Amino acid sequence: MATMDRQATTLALAHALSAAERGLAVIPLSRTKLPALRSPHRDDPTAPPCHGECGRFGHGVYDASTDPRRVRALFAAAPRATGYGIACGLDPYRLIGVDLDTKSGTDSSAALRELALRHLFTIPETVVVLTPSGGRHLWLSGPPDTVVPNSAGRLAPGIDIRGAGGYLVGPGSRTEHGVYATAPGTAHLAPAPCPPSLLRLLMPPPRSHTAVSAPSDRQGQGLVQFVLAAHEGQRNTRLFWAACRAYENGFGPQLTEALVDAAVRTGLTEREARSTITSASRMTTRRP
Repeated sequence: MATMDRQATTLALAHALSAAERGLAVIPLSRTKLPALRSPHRDDPTAPPCHGECGRFGHGVYDASTDPRRVRALFAAAPRATGYGIACGLDPYRLIGVDLDTKSGTDSSAALRELALRHLFTIPETVVVLTPSGGRHLWLSGPPDTVVPNSAGRLAPGIDIRGAGGYLVGPGSRTEHGVYATAPGTAHLAPAPCPPSLLRLLMPPPRSHTAVSAPSDRQGQGLVQFVLAAHEGQRNTRLFWAACRAYENGFGPQLTEALVDAAVRTGLTEREARSTITSASRMTTRRP
Protein backbone atom coordinates (compact mmCIF):
# COMPACT_ATOMS: atom_id res chain seq x y z
CA MET A 1 0.00 0.00 0.00
CA ALA A 2 2.84 2.40 0.87
CA THR A 3 4.45 1.74 -2.52
CA MET A 4 1.14 2.39 -4.30
CA ASP A 5 0.70 5.64 -2.38
CA ARG A 6 4.21 6.77 -3.32
CA GLN A 7 3.51 5.95 -6.95
CA ALA A 8 0.24 7.90 -6.81
CA THR A 9 2.04 10.87 -5.26
CA THR A 10 4.75 10.76 -7.91
CA LEU A 11 2.16 10.65 -10.70
CA ALA A 12 0.15 13.46 -9.10
CA LEU A 13 3.26 15.63 -8.88
CA ALA A 14 4.08 14.95 -12.54
CA HIS A 15 0.55 15.93 -13.61
CA ALA A 16 0.64 19.00 -11.36
CA LEU A 17 3.96 20.16 -12.83
CA SER A 18 2.56 19.69 -16.34
CA ALA A 19 -0.47 21.84 -15.43
CA ALA A 20 1.79 24.48 -13.88
CA GLU A 21 3.73 24.67 -17.15
CA ARG A 22 0.45 25.63 -18.85
CA GLY A 23 -0.05 28.50 -16.41
CA LEU A 24 -2.44 26.69 -14.05
CA ALA A 25 -1.71 27.23 -10.34
CA VAL A 26 -1.87 23.96 -8.39
CA ILE A 27 -1.98 22.51 -4.87
CA PRO A 28 -1.66 18.89 -3.63
CA LEU A 29 -4.89 17.05 -2.75
CA SER A 30 -5.62 14.00 -0.65
CA ARG A 31 -7.74 11.01 -1.72
CA THR A 32 -10.76 12.83 -0.30
CA LYS A 33 -10.24 15.68 -2.82
CA LEU A 34 -9.43 18.06 0.04
CA PRO A 35 -6.14 19.99 0.33
CA ALA A 36 -3.47 17.58 1.51
CA LEU A 37 -1.78 20.08 3.82
CA ARG A 38 -3.43 20.95 7.12
CA SER A 39 -3.65 24.54 8.30
CA PRO A 40 -0.67 25.64 10.43
CA HIS A 41 -3.18 27.60 12.55
CA ARG A 42 -5.49 24.68 13.31
CA ASP A 43 -4.48 24.52 17.00
CA ASP A 44 -4.81 28.27 17.58
CA PRO A 45 -8.48 29.32 17.62
CA THR A 46 -7.46 32.93 18.27
CA ALA A 47 -5.29 33.19 15.15
CA PRO A 48 -6.43 35.97 12.78
CA PRO A 49 -7.52 35.00 9.25
CA CYS A 50 -4.48 34.07 7.18
CA HIS A 51 -4.24 33.42 3.45
CA GLY A 52 -0.59 32.45 3.53
CA GLU A 53 0.83 35.70 4.80
CA CYS A 54 2.56 33.73 7.55
CA GLY A 55 4.80 32.12 4.93
CA ARG A 56 3.87 28.53 5.81
CA PHE A 57 2.00 25.94 3.75
CA GLY A 58 -1.49 24.76 4.62
CA HIS A 59 -3.76 27.55 3.37
CA GLY A 60 -5.64 25.54 0.78
CA VAL A 61 -6.13 27.22 -2.57
CA TYR A 62 -4.05 30.19 -1.38
CA ASP A 63 -0.96 27.95 -1.56
CA ALA A 64 -1.51 27.42 -5.29
CA SER A 65 1.43 28.18 -7.55
CA THR A 66 2.78 27.77 -11.07
CA ASP A 67 6.40 27.91 -9.85
CA PRO A 68 7.80 24.36 -10.26
CA ARG A 69 10.07 24.77 -7.23
CA ARG A 70 7.17 25.75 -5.01
CA VAL A 71 4.99 22.97 -6.45
CA ARG A 72 7.69 20.41 -5.63
CA ALA A 73 8.01 21.85 -2.13
CA LEU A 74 4.24 21.62 -1.60
CA PHE A 75 4.21 17.95 -2.61
CA ALA A 76 7.31 17.24 -0.51
CA ALA A 77 5.36 18.56 2.49
CA ALA A 78 2.37 16.37 1.53
CA PRO A 79 3.82 12.86 1.00
CA ARG A 80 0.34 11.26 1.01
CA ALA A 81 -1.08 13.47 -1.74
CA THR A 82 -2.60 11.47 -4.59
CA GLY A 83 -3.99 14.32 -6.65
CA TYR A 84 -3.82 18.02 -7.29
CA GLY A 85 -6.20 20.91 -7.40
CA ILE A 86 -6.21 23.72 -9.96
CA ALA A 87 -7.02 27.14 -8.52
CA CYS A 88 -9.79 29.01 -10.33
CA GLY A 89 -10.03 32.72 -10.99
CA LEU A 90 -6.30 33.34 -11.45
CA ASP A 91 -4.40 34.73 -14.43
CA PRO A 92 -3.79 33.94 -17.22
CA TYR A 93 -7.03 31.98 -17.77
CA ARG A 94 -9.12 33.12 -14.78
CA LEU A 95 -10.50 29.60 -14.84
CA ILE A 96 -14.21 28.95 -14.31
CA GLY A 97 -15.26 25.34 -13.71
CA VAL A 98 -18.76 24.14 -14.59
CA ASP A 99 -19.27 20.95 -12.56
CA LEU A 100 -22.01 18.75 -14.01
CA ASP A 101 -22.80 16.35 -11.18
CA THR A 102 -24.54 13.00 -11.41
CA LYS A 103 -25.01 12.24 -7.73
CA SER A 104 -28.01 14.55 -7.29
CA GLY A 105 -30.24 12.26 -9.31
CA THR A 106 -30.87 14.98 -11.89
CA ASP A 107 -29.71 15.25 -15.49
CA SER A 108 -27.34 18.20 -15.11
CA SER A 109 -26.22 18.00 -18.75
CA ALA A 110 -29.83 18.34 -19.91
CA ALA A 111 -30.30 21.25 -17.49
CA LEU A 112 -27.29 23.02 -18.99
CA ARG A 113 -28.61 22.45 -22.51
CA GLU A 114 -31.96 23.90 -21.46
CA LEU A 115 -30.22 26.97 -20.01
CA ALA A 116 -28.24 27.37 -23.24
CA LEU A 117 -31.42 27.28 -25.33
CA ARG A 118 -33.27 29.65 -23.04
CA HIS A 119 -30.45 32.21 -22.82
CA LEU A 120 -29.09 31.78 -26.36
CA PHE A 121 -25.53 30.62 -25.73
CA THR A 122 -23.45 27.68 -26.89
CA ILE A 123 -20.82 25.90 -24.81
CA PRO A 124 -17.64 26.23 -26.89
CA GLU A 125 -15.15 23.46 -27.54
CA THR A 126 -13.02 23.37 -24.43
CA VAL A 127 -11.26 21.16 -21.89
CA VAL A 128 -13.57 18.54 -20.39
CA VAL A 129 -12.53 16.44 -17.39
CA LEU A 130 -14.39 13.20 -16.63
CA THR A 131 -14.99 12.44 -12.95
CA PRO A 132 -15.04 8.93 -11.40
CA SER A 133 -18.76 9.28 -10.62
CA GLY A 134 -19.66 9.88 -14.26
CA GLY A 135 -19.85 13.67 -14.05
CA ARG A 136 -17.97 16.23 -16.11
CA HIS A 137 -16.01 19.41 -15.44
CA LEU A 138 -16.08 22.00 -18.22
CA TRP A 139 -13.21 24.48 -18.14
CA LEU A 140 -13.98 28.03 -19.25
CA SER A 141 -11.95 31.23 -19.18
CA GLY A 142 -13.29 34.41 -17.57
CA PRO A 143 -12.57 38.04 -18.43
CA PRO A 144 -9.94 39.90 -16.39
CA ASP A 145 -12.38 42.42 -14.90
CA THR A 146 -14.91 39.91 -13.54
CA VAL A 147 -14.83 37.86 -10.34
CA VAL A 148 -17.03 34.78 -10.66
CA PRO A 149 -18.02 33.36 -7.25
CA ASN A 150 -18.40 29.71 -6.31
CA SER A 151 -21.95 28.38 -6.23
CA ALA A 152 -23.74 25.08 -5.73
CA GLY A 153 -26.98 24.37 -7.57
CA ARG A 154 -27.61 28.05 -8.23
CA LEU A 155 -27.92 27.68 -12.00
CA ALA A 156 -29.89 24.44 -11.71
CA PRO A 157 -29.84 21.32 -9.51
CA GLY A 158 -26.66 19.33 -10.14
CA ILE A 159 -24.70 22.24 -11.65
CA ASP A 160 -21.98 23.67 -9.41
CA ILE A 161 -19.63 26.51 -10.33
CA ARG A 162 -16.00 26.75 -9.27
CA GLY A 163 -14.80 30.35 -9.37
CA ALA A 164 -12.50 32.65 -7.43
CA GLY A 165 -11.34 30.99 -4.22
CA GLY A 166 -12.30 27.53 -5.48
CA TYR A 167 -10.43 24.75 -7.24
CA LEU A 168 -10.99 21.90 -9.67
CA VAL A 169 -9.58 18.40 -9.24
CA GLY A 170 -6.96 18.08 -11.97
CA PRO A 171 -6.95 15.26 -14.54
CA GLY A 172 -4.71 12.41 -13.47
CA SER A 173 -5.67 12.79 -9.80
CA ARG A 174 -6.50 9.59 -7.92
CA THR A 175 -9.26 9.78 -5.30
CA GLU A 176 -11.21 7.36 -3.11
CA HIS A 177 -13.64 6.82 -5.99
CA GLY A 178 -11.27 6.60 -8.93
CA VAL A 179 -9.20 8.68 -11.31
CA TYR A 180 -10.06 11.98 -12.99
CA ALA A 181 -9.26 11.98 -16.72
CA THR A 182 -9.38 14.42 -19.60
CA ALA A 183 -12.07 13.60 -22.14
CA PRO A 184 -10.69 12.31 -25.45
CA GLY A 185 -9.82 15.08 -27.86
CA THR A 186 -9.81 17.90 -25.30
CA ALA A 187 -6.45 17.59 -23.53
CA HIS A 188 -4.68 19.85 -26.05
CA LEU A 189 -7.26 22.65 -25.77
CA ALA A 190 -7.01 25.83 -23.72
CA PRO A 191 -10.01 26.84 -21.60
CA ALA A 192 -12.45 28.55 -23.99
CA PRO A 193 -13.88 32.00 -23.19
CA CYS A 194 -17.09 31.81 -21.19
CA PRO A 195 -20.07 32.90 -23.33
CA PRO A 196 -21.27 36.36 -22.18
CA SER A 197 -24.84 35.17 -21.63
CA LEU A 198 -23.64 32.34 -19.39
CA LEU A 199 -21.25 34.67 -17.58
CA ARG A 200 -24.16 36.93 -16.64
CA LEU A 201 -25.97 33.92 -15.15
CA LEU A 202 -22.92 33.05 -13.06
CA MET A 203 -22.82 36.43 -11.36
CA PRO A 204 -24.94 36.94 -8.23
CA PRO A 205 -27.83 39.38 -8.55
CA PRO A 206 -27.12 42.91 -7.30
CA ARG A 207 -27.94 43.43 -3.67
CA SER A 208 -31.11 45.37 -3.21
CA HIS A 209 -31.41 48.05 -0.55
CA THR A 210 -35.17 48.25 -0.91
CA ALA A 211 -37.60 46.74 1.52
CA VAL A 212 -37.90 42.96 1.44
CA SER A 213 -40.82 41.91 -0.71
CA ALA A 214 -43.32 39.24 0.09
CA PRO A 215 -43.56 36.24 -2.21
CA SER A 216 -46.62 35.81 -4.35
CA ASP A 217 -48.56 32.63 -3.61
CA ARG A 218 -47.52 31.28 -7.00
CA GLN A 219 -43.80 31.94 -6.50
CA GLY A 220 -43.62 30.53 -3.01
CA GLN A 221 -45.80 27.51 -3.72
CA GLY A 222 -43.75 26.68 -6.82
CA LEU A 223 -40.53 26.55 -4.81
CA VAL A 224 -42.15 24.51 -2.03
CA GLN A 225 -43.51 22.01 -4.57
CA PHE A 226 -40.05 21.77 -6.13
CA VAL A 227 -38.65 20.69 -2.74
CA LEU A 228 -41.55 18.29 -2.09
CA ALA A 229 -40.87 16.52 -5.40
CA ALA A 230 -37.32 15.59 -4.34
CA HIS A 231 -36.31 11.94 -4.30
CA GLU A 232 -33.61 10.48 -2.07
CA GLY A 233 -30.26 11.90 -3.16
CA GLN A 234 -31.90 15.14 -4.40
CA ARG A 235 -33.29 16.53 -1.18
CA ASN A 236 -30.45 18.82 -0.10
CA THR A 237 -29.73 19.94 -3.66
CA ARG A 238 -33.35 20.85 -4.39
CA LEU A 239 -33.78 22.60 -1.04
CA PHE A 240 -30.59 24.61 -1.57
CA TRP A 241 -31.66 25.62 -5.08
CA ALA A 242 -35.14 26.66 -3.95
CA ALA A 243 -33.79 28.64 -1.00
CA CYS A 244 -31.30 30.44 -3.28
CA ARG A 245 -34.13 31.46 -5.60
CA ALA A 246 -36.21 32.69 -2.65
CA TYR A 247 -33.40 34.81 -1.22
CA GLU A 248 -32.42 36.17 -4.63
CA ASN A 249 -35.98 37.36 -5.10
CA GLY A 250 -36.13 38.99 -1.69
CA PHE A 251 -38.51 36.68 0.19
CA GLY A 252 -36.18 34.07 1.68
CA PRO A 253 -37.06 34.79 5.33
CA GLN A 254 -40.80 34.66 4.62
CA LEU A 255 -40.54 31.29 2.90
CA THR A 256 -38.12 29.63 5.32
CA GLU A 257 -40.66 27.81 7.48
CA ALA A 258 -42.54 26.46 4.47
CA LEU A 259 -39.30 25.22 2.92
CA VAL A 260 -38.20 23.61 6.19
CA ASP A 261 -41.57 21.86 6.49
CA ALA A 262 -41.35 20.61 2.91
CA ALA A 263 -37.80 19.36 3.39
CA VAL A 264 -38.72 17.50 6.59
CA ARG A 265 -41.58 15.82 4.73
CA THR A 266 -39.09 14.51 2.14
CA GLY A 267 -36.93 12.94 4.86
CA LEU A 268 -34.41 15.60 5.94
CA THR A 269 -34.14 16.50 9.59
CA GLU A 270 -35.14 19.99 10.63
CA ARG A 271 -31.52 20.72 11.56
CA GLU A 272 -30.29 19.65 8.13
CA ALA A 273 -32.95 21.72 6.40
CA ARG A 274 -32.22 24.88 8.37
CA SER A 275 -28.48 24.46 7.82
CA THR A 276 -29.00 24.16 4.05
CA ILE A 277 -31.23 27.23 3.96
CA THR A 278 -28.70 29.20 6.01
CA SER A 279 -25.99 28.28 3.51
CA ALA A 280 -28.20 29.48 0.66
CA SER A 281 -28.83 32.74 2.48
CA ARG A 282 -25.12 33.37 2.99
CA MET A 283 -24.24 32.57 -0.61
CA THR A 284 -26.90 34.73 -2.23
CA THR A 285 -26.20 37.76 -0.04
CA ARG A 286 -22.41 37.62 -0.44
CA ARG A 287 -20.81 40.19 -2.70
CA PRO A 288 -18.62 38.79 -5.51
